[in-house]
Amino acid sequence: MKRILVIGESCKDIFVYCEAERLCPDLPVPALQILHMTENPGMAKNVERNIRAVFDHCDIFTNPNWETVTKTRYMHHRTNHMFIRIDTDHRMERVDVRAIPLTHHIIAISDYNKGFLHEEDIRYVCEHHDNVFMDTKKILGPFAQKARYIKINNYEYERSKHALTPELINKTIYTHGDQGAYFRGKNYPVPQKVEVKDSSGAGDSFFAALLAKYAEAEDIEKAIEYANLCASEVVRHKGVAVIGQS
Repeated sequence: MKRILVIGESCKDIFVYCEAERLCPDLPVPALQILHMTENPGMAKNVERNIRAVFDHCDIFTNPNWETVTKTRYMHHRTNHMFIRIDTDHRMERVDVRAIPLTHHIIAISDYNKGFLHEEDIRYVCEHHDNVFMDTKKILGPFAQKARYIKINNYEYERSKHALTPELINKTIYTHGDQGAYFRGKNYPVPQKVEVKDSSGAGDSFFAALLAKYAEAEDIEKAIEYANLCASEVVRHKGVAVIGQS
């Protein structure tokens, strides 16, 4: 039985949907009327819950205080325009990766670069497991050299371009919105253009789908195509959606 272990920091995503019918009398800012709120696990916990939506065997090693680490977005309920995002302190206590049993079939590093995982921690995991998939906000470098596959978005790819060796490029999958994903010089287009209501968490959904399909088929091209399909679906919903959400 194949199992996936997600390692990374987590938070709680809060969406506060508001109406804004007038400006404040003293300053030209909208006076928000709260209509309703939603909450969901975020960051690495969002990767985990998306994997669990399509794959039975997934575990996670994350910060135990994740529910007190919040990202609160105030959104216009009709247009989904974000007025403001308010974060609690996202600095994390560093994890001791040597205490994590690396016995799962796939190790998924979901690194938001908040201090939970240092470069040497990621290097250690990659050197002690031959099937590590990585999604990181760090600029890529030698610490990622022994990962099996690296998933980043186009912004992160551009930031890391100067540091990419041929070996790193060969294992990097980078997403580019409605252009789909790129891997080893090939474009994997999205199945069809969709109306994007909210891209929050779409990268997590892509990564989760990539992991789940690869665990099932062990074919990276099929995994990328499936991940494109899933990410295209979740952006059609408000907030942070889950693969398969109706």
